[in-house]
Amino acid sequence: MDQEPATWPEPNCDAIDKGDTAFVAVSAMLVLLMTPGIAFFYGGLVHRHSVLSIMMQCFMSIGLISLLWTVVGFSLAFGESAGGFIGS
Repeated sequence: MDQEPATWPEPNCDAIDKGDTAFVAVSAMLVLLMTPGIAFFYGGLVHRHSVLSIMMQCFMSIGLISLLWTVVGFSLAFGESAGGFIGS
């Protein structure tokens, strides 16, 4: 039983797959569309005079998370590999 393990074909890392890019873009747009829905949901759980405050908190949180991803998350995801657990 001297069989070699099956290996996947080496992907062409220089080419950008249009399907993968479209999937990530659509997923990001759907997540950004969820933000107003969450704001309206949370707005329905509070008193009438607090709705605007809750909506602003939801929109500010999406801005903060976007900034944090740009500053910290991108470098963690695509930076140097740390034991194969984090990084590229």
